[in-house]
This record gives sequence, structure tokens and C-alpha cells, in this order.
Amino acid sequence: MLYEVTKIVSAPFLHLLWRPELTGTEHVPATGPAILASNHLSVLDSTFLPLMLPRKVTFLAKSEYFTGNPITAAYMRATGQISVDRDSAAGAQGVLDAAVRVLEAGDLFGIYPEGTRSPDGRLYRGKIGVAWLTLKTGIPVIPVAMFGTEKVLPPGTTVPRFSKIGISLGAPMTFSGDAGHARTRREVTDEIMSAIQKLSGQEYVPSYAVRRGTGTATAA
Repeated sequence: MLYEVTKIVSAPFLHLLWRPELTGTEHVPATGPAILASNHLSVLDSTFLPLMLPRKVTFLAKSEYFTGNPITAAYMRATGQISVDRDSAAGAQGVLDAAVRVLEAGDLFGIYPEGTRSPDGRLYRGKIGVAWLTLKTGIPVIPVAMFGTEKVLPPGTTVPRFSKIGISLGAPMTFSGDAGHARTRREVTDEIMSAIQKLSGQEYVPSYAVRRGTGTATAA
């Protein structure tokens, strides 16, 4: 319920202030599950994309959002976002299992294969979790490219700026193979990242992104 209320209240302001341009909505099914695999430029990506689509999208959200600001924590829980501990390898499988349940319920699940926001606007190597999801469930992946969201809330700022944003969705991608086979997961992930890169036009970096403020790459 809170998700719908938030969308009704926020969407008009989003259109007025940031003039979002959305293309490729015909690729999102009216019903049934799909995996939305997106590049990640800003913390606001998880706000802009769901507000622009007619259907609810469940995203992964770092665990700090559930334990910090109580208003943010309440919003995350009420809208069904999934908490993820990015430093826990064991927790990663639990998150993927939760994602499977979202998809089996017929809903849309959003994931950022890079695992963290791009530190410099380039597109980095994807983690294999997105491949495991599509191979395990047989559910298609829709590549997504966000544009300009990093200009709305640059790192280190707290007040959003007014800048035009864009979202482009590509054709669904279907895959087959063994979800337990590491090489297959890597190949599928690379193919998904290639599709995102074609949509976004970003320079591709064949290494994992370093999380801001840590100096280390994110966990797989």
C-alpha cells in the first residue's frame, strides 16, 4: 500500500523537476515476472526506475538502509525491498533465494550486476548473481540503462539538483544452461553487461567496481 501511495504522490514531482525520458517500456510485461538488470550511477536509481514503471519493482538495498535513518528503514521495509549485507558471502545466497521468491510470485525484480554504484560513470564487470537468477528460474532479463541520475545527487551531496534524466529498457534476454556451472554464469553475465553497455553507451571496464570509501571491490 505504501508503495502505491508513494508512487502517486512522487511521480508528478519527478516528471516536473527532472523531465525523465523513458524508452522501451513495451519490453516490460504487463503481468508475470522479469529481471531488470541495470547500470548503477546513483543511489536514486532505485527510486527513479520504479516510479517510472507502471508495475512494482523490488530491489536489493544495502543493509545500512535498514539500520540507519528510521524513516528510510521504514520505507524500505514497507515497500518490500530486500536487505543485503555486501560484505557477507554467505548472505549473498540468501539474498538470491529471496529474489527467486519475488520472481516466483510473478513480480519484477531489479538488480545492479555491478554490485555498487559506478565510481566514475563507466560500466564495470558484472557479478554472476544475475546469471544464477535467470538460469535458476528461466525468467528473462531486461537490460536497463540509466542516464543522468548521477548529476541529480552527486557523491557527497544531500540536496538533489535539477537535471534531465533518462531510462532505456532493452528487449528481454532468455538463457538456458546449468546455474551451478561457473563458466556458464560468467558467460551469461558478460552477455547481459554487453546489452546494458549498448543501451547506455558507457565505456566498459573489465574489472569489478571499487566501492566508494573502501578501496576494495564488492563481494560477488
